[in-house]
Amino acid sequence: MKFFLTRRFFSHLSLAVILASSMFGHHAFAQELLDTEFRTNGPLMHALVAPTAEVLQKSSAVIFEGRNEEVSFGTIISADGLILTKASEIAEKKELSARIDRRSYPLKEIIAIDPVWDVALIKVDAADLTPVPFAESSNIEIGTWCVANGAATRFQRRPMIGIISATTREIKADGGPVLGIALNKDAKGLLIGEIPEKSSAHSAGLKKGDIVTHLDNQPMKKREDVAKFMENRKVGDEVEVTFLREGKEQKAKVTLAGRGDTFGAPATRNDAMSGEVSKRRSGFPRVLQHDIMGNNKTCGGPLLDLDGKCIGMNIARANRCESFAIPVEELLQVIEKLKAKQPAP
Repeated sequence: MKFFLTRRFFSHLSLAVILASSMFGHHAFAQELLDTEFRTNGPLMHALVAPTAEVLQKSSAVIFEGRNEEVSFGTIISADGLILTKASEIAEKKELSARIDRRSYPLKEIIAIDPVWDVALIKVDAADLTPVPFAESSNIEIGTWCVANGAATRFQRRPMIGIISATTREIKADGGPVLGIALNKDAKGLLIGEIPEKSSAHSAGLKKGDIVTHLDNQPMKKREDVAKFMENRKVGDEVEVTFLREGKEQKAKVTLAGRGDTFGAPATRNDAMSGEVSKRRSGFPRVLQHDIMGNNKTCGGPLLDLDGKCIGMNIARANRCESFAIPVEELLQVIEKLKAKQPAP
């Protein structure tokens, strides 16, 4: 009976917010019509999602660099210490640890990364963790309530409440997929000019002054050849780059990323109002969109329904109104793919 009343309360509250929004034309005005205890960050709402908050407490992690620098959240997927998190937020970080419930565990290793989804599988030494329970489907109506990690204290995960706010869909790469290098034609061939430090080409070892000769064994003589090669590629695809450095041929594997995520997109007024957005926020095959407010450091944790079941994993804070999660169906596929890359015991 208690759970039924909780569901009914949320339904009535949703109706009240919708009616208020239609009267005043903006969700913020609807919030102001509600008493403090009924607002999404109010004490009554938090009390009603207490069982779901307990799942966040036991089955999510806070990833730290050093002692105090919070870098991301994590989703626990096994009792023996396997955790998923957002790969780009932990890239090049050192001395990582995971705080789970009230204990802290040093990071043992980064097992594997899925560049398509920007997900890393990490491992801590543990034997009694509580894996997140998965929902059967992410087929959820717009307006359905959901819960995620908000600000975390040293020992407590604090829930944030929102709704599924858009149809599940693909988020195309901002500006399309790129190698992450600027190419200039000269007498010797395609010379690498600009190469941002955050690009995957830089991470793969390419340098300014290298000369690109082949992509996936296909000869590249001019920039038009590269443009044609890239036509059917997607973010996350791996490309073998053959290049010359001081006259010697070398090869490197480069994972394609979005142009905007690599070279930066023109700043907009919306971006200026959005706070700390994710380093990568585009180029995902399919996402659940919700309106829970967060920032780049709140990604990596589970997105839960009111039953405490994981309907997805938060993967990007896109702007002040949009947060993206990997739907549970794709998330389970990512888990199996990354777990298969574990070294044999």
